[in-house]
Amino acid sequence: METNLSNNVNPLVKFMRQPKIYIRLPSQGNFWPAKSLNMPESGELAVYSMTARDELLLKVPDALVNGQAVVDVIQNCVPDIKDAWDTPSIDLDAILIAIRIATYGEKMKTPVAFEGSEESDIDLEYSVDLRTVLDNVMNQMEWDPVVPINENMTIYVKPIPYSKQTKLSLQTFETQKLISIANNDSISDEEKIRVFKESFNKLTSITIDLSGDAIYKIDTIDGTVDNPQYIMEFVRNMDKEIFNKVQNHLEMLKEKNSFKSIVIPVTEDMKSKGVQGDTLEIPLVFDVSNFFV
Repeated sequence: METNLSNNVNPLVKFMRQPKIYIRLPSQGNFWPAKSLNMPESGELAVYSMTARDELLLKVPDALVNGQAVVDVIQNCVPDIKDAWDTPSIDLDAILIAIRIATYGEKMKTPVAFEGSEESDIDLEYSVDLRTVLDNVMNQMEWDPVVPINENMTIYVKPIPYSKQTKLSLQTFETQKLISIANNDSISDEEKIRVFKESFNKLTSITIDLSGDAIYKIDTIDGTVDNPQYIMEFVRNMDKEIFNKVQNHLEMLKEKNSFKSIVIPVTEDMKSKGVQGDTLEIPLVFDVSNFFV
């Protein structure tokens, strides 16, 4: 029996993916450039499960390293996000957790390491409730943009977008490869020094530029500056003490908004395998390369 396609409506549409959950972003939509995010009036974004194509994308090493796989998966699973490269750092983890919940459910098994255990023979696992983790992320995320410098200046910072995070990760990865090559005994000392210097200069430049990208406004006794070009020029020529204050503030925010360990009760099965005490602290590490396995 042939199906009438004259109305251009796919008769299989009702069998296609539907939103599994809805989430609010920790940033509440702040720090997103115009047109990168379509924020619904409800403030909640629909999250769909991954497709087979999405899962395959996350198994391509190059696409993971350069961030393209993560961007494609986010945009496919959260259609209201139009440009995932602009995802602020404080929103990224919540989005990825939501996608995993929508795809595989609320439970995620994680290995349990304990004092005296060997990583190679750990056979303990704990089932983490990702709904609880997501709720904790939503409740703990807090961004303080104000960096007081002195009586003449106040700097305001925003979360780094995913595109900039990826750039730093790529450069760090390339630097590690270069250092590994430089440790080869067949390379001359002069060449090793050149490679180390080149790698260090690139990393230093990216680190400084990241600080510039994080600053969106500077108040001074002469007025307010929000021109990105002026700000970047200032960052590349700022006093070391000012740079350190900005970096320390960003590091504090990164630590404050990072995943915290969870404390779980020690079961009789765990005790039989050598776990001591009544509770055990498990660090939560969400690495995209294995988070969606």
